[in-house]
Amino acid sequence: MNSTNNEYEHEQVLHLAGELRILVGKLRRRLREEGHMGDISMSQASVLGWLERDGPATVSSLARVEGMRPQSMSAIVLALSEAQMVTGAPDPQDGRQTIWSLTDTCRAWIRESRAAREDWLAHNIESRLTADEVNELNRAVALLKRLAQ
Repeated sequence: MNSTNNEYEHEQVLHLAGELRILVGKLRRRLREEGHMGDISMSQASVLGWLERDGPATVSSLARVEGMRPQSMSAIVLALSEAQMVTGAPDPQDGRQTIWSLTDTCRAWIRESRAAREDWLAHNIESRLTADEVNELNRAVALLKRLAQ
């Protein structure tokens, strides 16, 4: 047993892991609702996130980072293109490929969606937690960051 959690029995840690998984799923679904994600699937949202963070990319590179076949990624990118969330341009290095990037409309939608989610979460933190609980939550977030690394 790891020395950092030797105070807990393995069964307690397993229970905690299950509770945390369920809670993170509920929070994620609730934030998705509050962000007015509409008909965007989780896969589509993930692709938009990659393009926002890392910039323009080909279907092949997006498929690689998402761990899926290029054919599956092509379908996701096509749906995003039809929704006018991404736009493609020929790859200057390889004219056979297309480099996909976010449209300005999509960037604005992402900003608005993120702001709505953060506003909802901030309101709930302020209205449901005491100052001590907010400090405790801040410490818990630091622990969650360590778990996510």
